[in-house]
Amino acid sequence: MARRERRPRQHLAGIADIRITADEATVALVTEALRREFVITDPEPYDSGHTYLRLDAGNTAPDPDHG
Repeated sequence: MARRERRPRQHLAGIADIRITADEATVALVTEALRREFVITDPEPYDSGHTYLRLDAGNTAPDPDHG
């Protein structure tokens, strides 16, 4: 089976790329818990059994105005 084409990945300050390897019920529980505290993308399941999502932890880049 051929791998499906991946979208280009971006790495931004404050963004976490998360991979969950679990059954659907566990993914749903983890996703629900993360949504209570963070802004996250919709989980994207893959044929490999992994589910990927992104979590926005806010901008963690240094503030140039507050040296």
